[in-house]
Amino acid sequence: MKYKVTLNGKTYEVEVEQGKAVLLDEYEALAPAPAAAAAPAAAPAAAAPAAAPAPAAPVNLAAGETVEAPMPGNIIRVDVKQGDTVKAGQILVILEAMKMENEIVSPKDGTVAQVVTSKGAVVDTGAPLVVIA
Repeated sequence: MKYKVTLNGKTYEVEVEQGKAVLLDEYEALAPAPAAAAAPAAAPAAAAPAAAPAPAAPVNLAAGETVEAPMPGNIIRVDVKQGDTVKAGQILVILEAMKMENEIVSPKDGTVAQVVTSKGAVVDTGAPLVVIA
């Protein structure tokens, strides 16, 4: 079976057969923002998809680098608050997905400009969690 796995902004195409994995290709992941912008533009054309934008509440994000959820899951812990100084690799949020706790870390040194999520929140892949300025 062939799988595409995105990790830290890079997409890896992997083939797995009988307990053996082979890397087929590696490339930079495309930013999901343009796809999200295209969906609301198409929604007004049809009346039925009007329910689709409702789950994704519009969020005004502060300026800076947005740390997004790499997978869908539940936020079980938020370790930072607005104004905190963080270092690259510092744990920001713990995301539980498929019975595993995943540490979501800061991609750079900076200051927490905004905490978008909260403990107990259910997030989808690409959902903004924290903004680092």
